[in-house]
Amino acid sequence: MINAGNGATALAQDFTAKPPKEIIDIWGVVYKSMRNEFGEAIYRSWLKPMQLQAYYEGTLEISVPTRFMRDWIHEHYATQILDLCQKQNKDISRLQFVVTVKNQVQASQGTVSVVEPKAKTKTGKDNDEVVDTLSSPLDARFTFDTFVIGEPNAFAHAACRRMIETKGMPFNPLYIYGSVGLGKTHLMHAMARSLREKGRGNIVYLSAEKFMYEFVKALRSNDSMAFKDKLRNVDVLMIDDIQFIAGKESTQEEFFHTFNALVDNGKQIVIAGDRAPMDLEGLDERLRSRMGWGLVADIRPSTLELRLNIVKHKAAMMNLTLPDDVAVFLANKITSNIRELEGALNRLAVQADMAGKSETTLEAATDILSDVLRSYERRITIDEIQRKVAEHFTLRLEDMHSARRSRNVARPRQVAMYLCKKLTPRSLPEIGRKFGGRDHTTVMHAVRKIEELVGDDIAFADEVKTLARKLKG
Repeated sequence: MINAGNGATALAQDFTAKPPKEIIDIWGVVYKSMRNEFGEAIYRSWLKPMQLQAYYEGTLEISVPTRFMRDWIHEHYATQILDLCQKQNKDISRLQFVVTVKNQVQASQGTVSVVEPKAKTKTGKDNDEVVDTLSSPLDARFTFDTFVIGEPNAFAHAACRRMIETKGMPFNPLYIYGSVGLGKTHLMHAMARSLREKGRGNIVYLSAEKFMYEFVKALRSNDSMAFKDKLRNVDVLMIDDIQFIAGKESTQEEFFHTFNALVDNGKQIVIAGDRAPMDLEGLDERLRSRMGWGLVADIRPSTLELRLNIVKHKAAMMNLTLPDDVAVFLANKITSNIRELEGALNRLAVQADMAGKSETTLEAATDILSDVLRSYERRITIDEIQRKVAEHFTLRLEDMHSARRSRNVARPRQVAMYLCKKLTPRSLPEIGRKFGGRDHTTVMHAVRKIEELVGDDIAFADEVKTLARKLKG
């Protein structure tokens, strides 16, 4: 029999139930063997804090620091721990897990108190503290009212609205993906704000980078259990830029357990990334699979119509009068990143205000944004190169990020890496990350290989030059 225990039960135990030396020695053997039995990550995250507390009538009493940890160990690992104990001594027939809070009840045998902390209420100060200490601040500009809807983002927008307007969970998790500057973060902030306004419990929004930072900080300060408890007690967890935990094994392991715990407890998860879940190289397959469980909504590259609507909408918010020719000019020139489009409008608005004018002419806009436009005209993005090369060789865009190594995929991918090195200012590590998290040495090999082929094969050289000309426009 295994019992998760009730924290109060141990108060009834006689303090003289200190385990005999034989049991202490047995527990020492079991404790050491758990590292190999369960693996380093599980051992450090869950099992290392356990302490032998008492032994009575075949019952091994083990203390843990939190109620959540007690329940998790009981559900996932207790049977195996009991088996390990019984291999050492068959008289051990039962495990009792209790929660021990330091400095509550002490005796000569040591700390044996098990008074549990008060349960947190959904709207209490403790939950407010979780939001204050973990959540990233929300940008007041990013609301549903200021989000401009068009064909590329309509599905993702509808999914987000449905999630906040429907009681319960229409889909869990909700995963939003798209390239840089297309509106993922805007939607995440809008959802977090709306959920808080509707009083939907404890809403935590943070970037994957901050999740990793807080987790590492907790490990260094030996406070990882407090970090786990905070995250596992939220009602909605929102993680932005999930691709940044690629290759970070311990962070992924922690997020994996957090994900499972929240879903098991009926809590909502919302995730945003730059690629679809199964295309995120460097992430554990179990995690990628779980992120695709619910609804996956993409935001595609913006169209001219959408950019034009964004320009007009943002200009109106800034009280900037833009003639149609100026709006069309900007929408045509700044094509890949909505943030840069908004940045250009900010410059025009400031210049118009300084000049005491409410309207900007095409000539003035061209002059004010000359450096931005020159930079943009000669800038070719890695995403654009990947799209053009995939189209040229009749491949899926996902093949640029995948692990496939067949010649018909690997060679075009090498061509794309070569063009990225030649036509963009990006470093080799940056290029490698955009190709499914590959190492910079892979990019170096691709560049050398294509240079050799260009030198040896005239037809192939012409094909690569043609691609480069198309990209340069």
